[in-house]
Amino acid sequence: MTYRIGIDGGGTKTECVLLDERGAVAASHLAPGCNPSLVGTERARAVVLAALQALVAGSSPPVVERVLLCMAGSRSFWQETAAALNGFGRVETASDSLPVLELATGGAPGLVLHSGTGSFVAARAFDGSVHYAGGLGWRFGDPGSGHDLGRRAIARALLELQGWAARTQLADELSQHTGLADYAANSRFFYRDAEANAVIASFAARVVELASHDCTPAQQVVAESLAEFAGPVGAVLQRLFPQATLESPVPCGVSGLLLNRPPCWSALRALATAQSWPVQLQAVTERPIEGVRRLVLKMD
Repeated sequence: MTYRIGIDGGGTKTECVLLDERGAVAASHLAPGCNPSLVGTERARAVVLAALQALVAGSSPPVVERVLLCMAGSRSFWQETAAALNGFGRVETASDSLPVLELATGGAPGLVLHSGTGSFVAARAFDGSVHYAGGLGWRFGDPGSGHDLGRRAIARALLELQGWAARTQLADELSQHTGLADYAANSRFFYRDAEANAVIASFAARVVELASHDCTPAQQVVAESLAEFAGPVGAVLQRLFPQATLESPVPCGVSGLLLNRPPCWSALRALATAQSWPVQLQAVTERPIEGVRRLVLKMD
């Protein structure tokens, strides 16, 4: 029996599955994040190689004929990495947007909004072509992403710790999150610590939780961050789906744990209404690795 491997590599985690000839999951493995923009190229390669080795480890290693890497970060970097992998059959690469688009539309025309550590909009046009918008990364802000939500909320919390904004639960949550009580210590940490980006992104879950409990600054952070989806989504709809109307909308998946929490979902629906997006919003509840599995099964 021959096997295939699918990998979903992002900023927070790297998820892998080993599939048998029927498409059933024979083994799985979870590893740390491997986005080279966040962890560096050497670390990214090492994470993927170790994950592949762990996936096929055993007294009788499986014969792997195909591998699909659906990865965040530089496409050229992952193509070079794929070309250097030996012993895993034919290795192909794709953007990490493709699995969630597959889950949202099943190969049909439509689009998906995804948020994890970063965020992006992916779309499949009526001619079958696949398009990607946003995903600019943490330096330039991805709307609705863990990093953008965390960054905005921490900026507000730091002002609260300075005493220049009214103290709310946001400042208390930040101190609990970092274990640092005052402004100076938190500021030093975020500018000097190598793990600062990961800590910023992981704060987003606390922000959304506060928003669900009527913390006004947290609600404002959610609304302001998601409002920036207006640009890429509007451009995608205008260029790829000009014939869509409110009466005849296109499917639009909403993917990621953050976007599908009530505060983000409500803000996204309000944005869609305000912008008159001709879309039918629908939650994508399956994990991206399931989209990877489906794509692997479609490989020739």
